[in-house]
Amino acid sequence: MEEEKTLAEKQQKKPTLWDGALKMVKGENTNQLIEQFTAEMTLVAEGLCEDQTKHRKEVDEMMTQEDRRIQKLESRIDLLETSLEEERQAHDRDVTELRNRLSPLEKQASKPPVKEKKKAGNIIRDLTWLVGIAAAAWVIVTIINAIAK
Repeated sequence: MEEEKTLAEKQQKKPTLWDGALKMVKGENTNQLIEQFTAEMTLVAEGLCEDQTKHRKEVDEMMTQEDRRIQKLESRIDLLETSLEEERQAHDRDVTELRNRLSPLEKQASKPPVKEKKKAGNIIRDLTWLVGIAAAAWVIVTIINAIAK
């Protein structure tokens, strides 16, 4: 019995739902539905317009902030490039100075050590003369001592 009641209730609901759908299609209350639809769509369109305006402002603010960031970064890049160029110039000056200092040293190192050999030969010759003079003086002293006795 309960099944029959629920079935009967379902059948009663179907025609009312069907009747409502038919009334919409047939045009009963069409003007009222059009007015309601128009009001709702107007409300939706106004809301969308406000949202779009709000988002447009947010995008403009974000672009302004991004432009500021870009300008800051460009100024930092310019400063770094200037510093880098100054460092390069200082480095080039240092390298040039070192090359100028090394140039005479390289020339001196590339010359053969002829002077050193000559110096060594001169020292030996001078020592030989000193020994000869000392020996001659000894001989003379010995002769003078032998004569004086």
